[in-house]
Amino acid sequence: MQTLAMHQAKGAFFLTGRFYRNPAFKLLLEKLAQAGHYLGAHSDEHLLYCDWTKRDSLLVTKAQFEEDLRRNYRRMAEFGVSKAEAPYFLPPYEWYNKRIADWTADQGLQLINFTPGTRSTADYTWPEMGTKYVSSEAVYQSVLAREQADPNGLYGFILLVHLGTDPRRTDKFYHRLDELMTELEARGYRFVPLRQLLSPQ
Repeated sequence: MQTLAMHQAKGAFFLTGRFYRNPAFKLLLEKLAQAGHYLGAHSDEHLLYCDWTKRDSLLVTKAQFEEDLRRNYRRMAEFGVSKAEAPYFLPPYEWYNKRIADWTADQGLQLINFTPGTRSTADYTWPEMGTKYVSSEAVYQSVLAREQADPNGLYGFILLVHLGTDPRRTDKFYHRLDELMTELEARGYRFVPLRQLLSPQ
């Protein structure tokens, strides 16, 4: 929050119902809402919707999907966030298929995801994971490499960074966020709220 405020930027925080109902996070959520950050849904119980190897194989029914999503929005309502105010939905594990996207649309919501091409989503890993571990330096360099490699740079890019990570990861990437944002601003980028980024206008 301090880093975003320094850069006059608004973040989008997609959180589970479990997170919203945890008393330990109540003050944080209130501060995020008061600061004008987007508070969104990430499913109530962080369900895995489809098989990791057979993406078209669903692991939930439509009824389970809808009930879990309803619970997530019910928790958000306790912080003054209505469904109409939070129309974008980030699926748990950022993993879904066409039916999940269709079911999301049936709820009057728009499914979104991060823009691929960087290692920022691996900022949750920790050293004991071996080859799956990605250091914060590697994450940082992957963002700059993606910016250089794409002819469109990072314009319109949605970068996913985790709000919290396992205690075993002492190299927290969010401690590099100010450095990254400062570098990108020096390259001519500006950070816009999610609604503005995804607006049809």
